Amino acid sequence: MGNYVGAIDQGTTSTRFMVFDHAGSVVSSCQTEHEQILPQPGWVEHNAVEIWRNTCSVVEGALEKAGLQADDLDSVGITNQRETTVVWNPKTGQPLFNAIVWQDTRTAELVARFGAGDKGTLIRRKTGLPVATYFSAVKMRWLLDNVPDLQVAATRGEAIFGTIDSWIIWNLTGGPTGGVFATDVTNASRTMLMNLETLDWDEELLSLFAIPRDMLAEIRPSSGFFGDTDPEGPFAGKVTVYGNLGDQQAATVGQACFQPGQVKNTYGTGNFMLLNTAEVAVPSEAGLLTTVCYAFGTDKPVYALEGSVAVTGSAVQWLRDQMGLIGEAAEIEALANSVEDNGGVYFVPAFSGLFAPYWRPDARGVIVGLTRYANRGHLARSTLEAICYQSRDVLESMESDAGLNLESIKVDGGATVNNTLMQLQADILGVTVVRPRVLETTALGAAYAAGLASGFWVNTDDLIDNWAEDRRWEPTWSEDQREAGYRLWKQAVERTLDWL
Repeated sequence: MGNYVGAIDQGTTSTRFMVFDHAGSVVSSCQTEHEQILPQPGWVEHNAVEIWRNTCSVVEGALEKAGLQADDLDSVGITNQRETTVVWNPKTGQPLFNAIVWQDTRTAELVARFGAGDKGTLIRRKTGLPVATYFSAVKMRWLLDNVPDLQVAATRGEAIFGTIDSWIIWNLTGGPTGGVFATDVTNASRTMLMNLETLDWDEELLSLFAIPRDMLAEIRPSSGFFGDTDPEGPFAGKVTVYGNLGDQQAATVGQACFQPGQVKNTYGTGNFMLLNTAEVAVPSEAGLLTTVCYAFGTDKPVYALEGSVAVTGSAVQWLRDQMGLIGEAAEIEALANSVEDNGGVYFVPAFSGLFAPYWRPDARGVIVGLTRYANRGHLARSTLEAICYQSRDVLESMESDAGLNLESIKVDGGATVNNTLMQLQADILGVTVVRPRVLETTALGAAYAAGLASGFWVNTDDLIDNWAEDRRWEPTWSEDQREAGYRLWKQAVERTLDWL
C-alpha cells in the first residue's frame, strides 16, 4: 500500500495531476493548459486526444517532481469538467468529433424544442435540471444529428458517448484493449438522462432524446472500484482507480462539507455554489439545480442544491486574452485596487447566456454605466464585482429554496488567492467568507473519494480532521451600500436579455 493518493483533475482550461499525503497536504503537482477551440460565436470545443495526452504528461511530471514511482501511490481518483461531452469509437479509441464543452450554446434550438411544455416539466422532475445548453443530453443529440454517419456507427457499436471522466477512465484502464466504460452518479446526474431516484439511465428520457442506452457508460458510486490501470499507461499498471467525482462535487468533498446546510463556493472558469441537503433531493423553486453531491460505496447518496454561474474566472481571461487589458490574470487585483470603487460601471459577462438562477440562453454580455470618468481600473473592479454579484444571485435563491439564512460560506479554487475578490465577496454577500489552507479542493476531493474506497482513509471523520482554515473575511459594507449596489447589478442584468 502506497503512502500517497493521486488525483487527476481534468478542468475546462487545463489538466493537472496532484499527489496528496494522509494529512491532505499537497506533495506534488503538475499542470498543463489545453487549447480552447472557438469555431463560431457561442461554440466551445476541446480536443479529447490533446486532453488524454496532457493527462499522461502531468502524471509523469508530478511523480518525477516528487521523486515518486507509480507504486508509491495507494490509489488514484478522477475529477473533471462535468457536462462536456465526447463521442469516440471504442474499437479504435479515436474521437469522432471534438468534445463539446459545457459552456457551448450551439444547442439553443434543441433546448427550445425539449424545454417546452410537458417535456421540460418531465425532464426537470426526473433529473432536477432545467433544460439548458449546459447539460450533456442536448450535446449528444446535436452530435447524432450533425456528425455524418454517427447514428449508423452507434448501431454497429462503433460510437459511445461519455463525459470527460469516462474518456479518461477508459483510456487509463486499457482503451481499445479492455478499457472500463464507466461514470459516477455525480457526472451522470448532469446529463439530463439519469433519474435522481433510481440513479440509473431513465428509459423515458432516453426515448425522448432518442439516445441509445448502449452508447452510455455504466453508472457507479463516486467512491469505489473503477478499474486497474493499463500496464502501458502513465501508471504502468501499478495503481487502481478508486474514485470519480464531477469537479464541483469533488470540491464539496474536499471542503469536508458532509453536514446538511454546509455550503462551498468554487471560483474557477465559472462559479459553482453547492449546499449539502443530506439524503433528500430538494426540488428548486428558485432556479437552482438539484444534483447528486456524492455516493460513497454502498451508502445512500447525498444530494445538493447547486447554483452554476457560467462565466467568472473566464471573464478575467477575456480581459487578458481578447481585450489585452492585463498581461497575466493575477494583475487584475492591483488594477482593481487602483480605484476606490467601480465608478458606476457594471459588467455582466453573459458570454454563454446566463445560468442560475436565470437560465436565459438569449442573454449576452454587457458593460453599462460608462462615462468619460471610467478607466481600466473601473472595468477591472467591475469584473471582480461581477463574480461576486453572480454568487449573490445564487445565494439568494439557495436561502429561499432551503429556508436558511446562511452566515458563512467556504471558498476554494484558483481565484481565491485574490484577497480583494474575497473581501468584495464578503461585502456583497453580507456573510463571512472562509478560505481553507488547501485551495485545490477539487483534486483533494477526488483523492478523498479514492482513498476512502481503498482504505487509505478510514471514514469522513479523517477528512474533517484534515480541513484547516487559512483566512476569513467579514463584511465591511453598510447594508445600504450593499443593497444599492445589488439594485444596480439587477438593472444591468436586465440589459443582457433578449439579445438572441
